[in-house]
Amino acid sequence: MGATAGAVWGRTEQQDFRSRVRGTMLGVAVGDALGAPVDGLGIDAIREAHGAEGLVDLAPAYGRRGAVTHLTQLSLFSVDGLIRAQVRRDTGAWHPPTDLHRAYRRWAATQRDWGPDERRKEDGWLAREEWLYARRDPSRALLLGLGDETMGTPDAPKNPGELGPEAAARSAPFGLLVGWEPQLVAQLAVECAAQTHGHPTACLAAGAYAVIVHALALGESVDGAVQRAFALLTAWPGHQPVAEALQHALGAVRQGMPGPERVAELCGDGTAESLVGAAVYCALVAADVRHGLCLAVNHDGPSAATGALTGGLLGALHGETALPPAWLAELEGRPTILELADDFAMEMTQGPALHGPAGSSPGWLARYPRGV
Repeated sequence: MGATAGAVWGRTEQQDFRSRVRGTMLGVAVGDALGAPVDGLGIDAIREAHGAEGLVDLAPAYGRRGAVTHLTQLSLFSVDGLIRAQVRRDTGAWHPPTDLHRAYRRWAATQRDWGPDERRKEDGWLAREEWLYARRDPSRALLLGLGDETMGTPDAPKNPGELGPEAAARSAPFGLLVGWEPQLVAQLAVECAAQTHGHPTACLAAGAYAVIVHALALGESVDGAVQRAFALLTAWPGHQPVAEALQHALGAVRQGMPGPERVAELCGDGTAESLVGAAVYCALVAADVRHGLCLAVNHDGPSAATGALTGGLLGALHGETALPPAWLAELEGRPTILELADDFAMEMTQGPALHGPAGSSPGWLARYPRGV
């Protein structure tokens, strides 16, 4: 995971990459925030509360409009862990799943503690953001998986029966490692998914989702990105459920006008591969970002996760300027999300200027310490 060197990162390329990083992270958050107020509601209940068209604007959840759930919180800590992995590489320590596990454990502390502990200098800046210390209905699998220091791995996963979508929904940042080969992006997403959602299908769904984001961030179409995921999946044992969910999503595009019934059918019983498939469908048929996200949250399935997954795809595809500005204006944590996204883009494109054998920026190492 080195910063890509040379002419690849001209100024135009850096600006495009930064826009896609911002778009991906804001997209995850705004999709999550749109779905949060109706998460777990059926389409009839959504229409009863919000009108015949369903939910078409941000609505209050957790006491405010634009509130995000644990899915956005965890996606931010995914980015934090990826930056820390880069910084620690200078020390000769290179095992990104360990850095991601430490980052997710820092998130788990936000779910237990009253607020930041300023004495823990090794936490870096993200874990000192007070707004992240809100408990937003994290699943039992997340709290159990990160409840002790033992790191789940594909060979010894945490919660080996867990099929939920949370690991996939925090995996968009892995797709932003545009200097990596797609199979390595998939491998990292799978390894990190096993830390909380150990069923092979949930892990592979996270890997497939990360690869699709990766292709979109490199300028592919949604259909082309899904084809890349298909090509990679065939090498993995047990890939059939994920491949079938993606195939189902592609087939649904040709089955008439998109609507809640179609999305609900794709979501099925809310498993990781089904929701990734539903998100792909919403991204494929979206007239624009607003339309795609409204489609992703108005159905009988888990609205926040489907919204977050869809938002990550549309943000990577179109960049930040395609996102609805009125929604961004009310989005919880937007300054933090933008700051972290810009740090990630800077690390990936200009990492050697921030830390390395020739010298390091003290400010950068204070933000992303090399310690645990």
